[in-house]
Amino acid sequence: MAPYELGLISIGAIVLLIYAGAYIAVALSLVSFALVTLLKGAPIAVHLLTLAAADSISSQTFAVIPLFVLMGLIMSASNVGRDAYDVADHFLRRIRGGLGLATVTSNAVFAAVTGVSIAAAAVFTRVAVPEMLRLGYHPRFAVGVVAGSSVLGMLIPPSILLIIYAILTDQSIGMMFYAGIGPGILLSAVYCAGIIGMAYLVPRFVYDVDRRFADLHDDAGRPALSGLDLLRKGGPLVLLIVIVLGGIYGGVFTPTEAGAIGSFAALIIAIARRSLTPKGLWKVLLETGHITASVCFLIIAATMYSRALTVAGVPFWLSKLVAGDGDSFLIVMLIYIAVILLLGTIIDSVSIILIMVPLFLPILKGMGADIVWFGIVTIITVEIGLLTPPLGMACFVIKGSLPDERIKLGDIFSGAAPFALMMLLVVALIVSFPDLVYIGRWIGM
Repeated sequence: MAPYELGLISIGAIVLLIYAGAYIAVALSLVSFALVTLLKGAPIAVHLLTLAAADSISSQTFAVIPLFVLMGLIMSASNVGRDAYDVADHFLRRIRGGLGLATVTSNAVFAAVTGVSIAAAAVFTRVAVPEMLRLGYHPRFAVGVVAGSSVLGMLIPPSILLIIYAILTDQSIGMMFYAGIGPGILLSAVYCAGIIGMAYLVPRFVYDVDRRFADLHDDAGRPALSGLDLLRKGGPLVLLIVIVLGGIYGGVFTPTEAGAIGSFAALIIAIARRSLTPKGLWKVLLETGHITASVCFLIIAATMYSRALTVAGVPFWLSKLVAGDGDSFLIVMLIYIAVILLLGTIIDSVSIILIMVPLFLPILKGMGADIVWFGIVTIITVEIGLLTPPLGMACFVIKGSLPDERIKLGDIFSGAAPFALMMLLVVALIVSFPDLVYIGRWIGM
């Protein structure tokens, strides 16, 4: 059997292990070790594992991940999501579908200080869903708009997925942040246009029709915010965004330094607002450690898997397979997107990136693809998996955070479906018009 055939079999073995319930990092490590052992022998496989563990996370750049995770978790624990929602709701409440627009807008702002989709899903489930239900929105739409807009956290910088992709492909984290700006704004705009369109064209999906005419613009219990209230609620958010993103884009400090400064600023804001207890801080620190350790293990396993595939010659074989066809670039991209959508139904976003990028990146680089553009397409496609069954992690987080037991998991997936389709539209636009990615990059030039 040819080495590349063993490499292709290894991909199927990893999927089978994941379906059997194995942790993704364990599946990647075991299959990689077995593949190299079969091809080169156990001593080289052990050496490969040692090098993967040493090389993959030894760079100082990797410190950016725990720092941004810490900043996001501190802000999440400080009720910043509620404040962002209150400010957005103040300006948008009287537009048709206004609370949906407020949820998207506040999630976009929240994404600029957290970078974690799951945190956004948990926060806005508790903040936005009860308000939408009280004011006559359909439960399915209420949970769907929270699920859909929560994915903005992984696209709008500072995004953890952008950081991981940059480290994995040896790209500038700052440049990846620039590249996420345009598509993040585009996706937010598409969401807003879709919500307004649904509110007018299919109101039964957006509203509880029996209540909406009486309650849609009912401001009872929702007094308008004063200028001081808007400053108090929105000021800390704007300040943190300016400190972190302004510092990076202005060349004041590196992304790693920005993570440290942002975490310190978030802690000061939380202390000043008296919204973070010592017990809450300890919980945030533990969760930061758990997330960082998990990501470390995944990156080590993915590095080993990438090197195992190279030893087996799989990227070279795939490159030869598609060479010579003028339309092969688009075909490879369509295959890549389809496989990611399939994997998104069973495994999480980080794992998909760590599995798929090492497999397809050498092929697309050889075909002249822009690595930054490829990363944005990858991340948006991967995030669709947060909304699709059976895994749909964002949907499960929302279900676990819901105070209303009458809303079933099926309702959440149904409500999120239009937003998944809107994300597919954005992927198609970015594949068709790559300059959409360069909008943010031009800002840094």
